[in-house]
Amino acid sequence: MSTENREFLFPVAETELDIRIDNFITEKLDISRTNVQKLIKNQNVTVNGKKVKSNYKVKPDEIVEVRMPEPEMLDVAPEKMELDIVFEDDHLIVINKPAGLVVHPAPGNYSGTLVNGLLYHCGHNLSGINGVIRPGIVHRLDKDTSGLIVVAKSDLAHNDLALQIKEKQAKRGYMALVHGVIKEPAGRIDAPIGRDTVDRKRMDVTDKNSKAAVTKYKVIERFNQYTLIEAWLETGRTHQIRAHFKYLSHPVVGDPLYGPQKAHFDLNRQLLHAKVLAFKHPITKEKMEFSSPLPSVFVKVINKLQD
Repeated sequence: MSTENREFLFPVAETELDIRIDNFITEKLDISRTNVQKLIKNQNVTVNGKKVKSNYKVKPDEIVEVRMPEPEMLDVAPEKMELDIVFEDDHLIVINKPAGLVVHPAPGNYSGTLVNGLLYHCGHNLSGINGVIRPGIVHRLDKDTSGLIVVAKSDLAHNDLALQIKEKQAKRGYMALVHGVIKEPAGRIDAPIGRDTVDRKRMDVTDKNSKAAVTKYKVIERFNQYTLIEAWLETGRTHQIRAHFKYLSHPVVGDPLYGPQKAHFDLNRQLLHAKVLAFKHPITKEKMEFSSPLPSVFVKVINKLQD
């Protein structure tokens, strides 16, 4: 893992007047707001050379300087794990993640995650941008979502891949079975997503403390009470597809957080699968595209509906 100090300078544009400093840095560096606030608290952020608080609002022509300290010593243990590796080289690794596998550790749960398995497989050759808990993790998949995820082995690869995702140059395509029959052949959901004020585990379409979120979808097949859809992310918010289709009153089948509490088809997972992942290799600039077949449990439900 890289242990170099990294310093970033960001001039404030006219269009960025009065944006909170923590939100400003979150967008520039594509890291969590919590991590940004920690940087500010630890005096690793200055505006025109002066220390500021998280609620400071930036002004045009100011220079925001961010110093990323050396990552802490990693205290997440490597664990031997069967990884479904789709592609790997010195710069990145593409994994086909099964449902039920958590991507990265969280406080109180530091074992049995994809990161533990990656540390065993890659050693400490993972990017350090997201700190000790999420080494190499450029984007995430929910625990009960299966499919393709790319992991960066270097900070250079991490920054490039994150920028491709942010600027909509990378493609992330999903398959999902949702409740109800969607009549339109295709659609685009443009609705901001923020944390639910009551249930902090949920995300909601809301105008309060939210971020822009856009999902495109196409109907693949309609059944009596369900619809098989293909969805493409234009943004990457937490639970984006799940929250957006709940908003349309078509929650993902098998998702008790956003849909019916009663299990359908005896499922213990949601029928949401990251099927396609495409991007330019961060070093060679070669166009790369990967596809993952639907898991057997997903296929079994589709076959049952078709029969």
